[in-house]
Amino acid sequence: MKKLLLVEDDESLGATLQERLQKEGYTVEWARSIREARAQSESTTFGLVILDVGLPDGTGTEFAKELRKRAPTPFIFVTARNSAEDRLEGYEIGAEEYIPKPFHLKELLLRVKHVLEEHGDAPETSAKRERRIRCLGRTIDLDAMAIEGADGKREFLAARDNRLLEFLIGAAPRVVSRDEILDEIWGEEKFPSSRTVDNAMVRLRQAIGDRDGAVIRSVRGVGYQWVNSEN
Repeated sequence: MKKLLLVEDDESLGATLQERLQKEGYTVEWARSIREARAQSESTTFGLVILDVGLPDGTGTEFAKELRKRAPTPFIFVTARNSAEDRLEGYEIGAEEYIPKPFHLKELLLRVKHVLEEHGDAPETSAKRERRIRCLGRTIDLDAMAIEGADGKREFLAARDNRLLEFLIGAAPRVVSRDEILDEIWGEEKFPSSRTVDNAMVRLRQAIGDRDGAVIRSVRGVGYQWVNSEN
């Protein structure tokens, strides 16, 4: 997997984006100016550039044009400049996406994923590598949304529980917080809470036969972790 280059001069936003993208499995270099971005792009091949437009030493559009002359690197604009003219200029330069600020973090992550998939460079998670997973003598079939017992009988999961299980497996061995799970699985729904996550984990443990919580491990005060010695 190639690296991502984040070009953002806002310290708070830049730190947040770098941290969250890294949690998603990406390697992220962060430049705070065009000068830094230029130096990094000349020494490293990036799979995607996430680019602000208003930067302290120039504009992201200028750097994007320069970048296009050197390599066919895909790029996404993330910017507070949201006029029709700005968006049109961004797409004319060759931007894959033009995302106005403020934006929902999950939307950015989805667009990054889609752009990388289109260019054949999405991060490979354990969930993508293996869709049928042996666990506690049973087989988890993520595509069929089912748990298959040793006797061949299948217990089907609700779509959301299956997405939650896939997310947990794909994040392994990282511990994922309840807030991260809520954001990823429930999004902007009004009423889900930490209790909603806990109840869903109880259902998943029952489905895979994890009576003592050894596979879907609860980390006190943090969240949950997938620990499966059979894979």
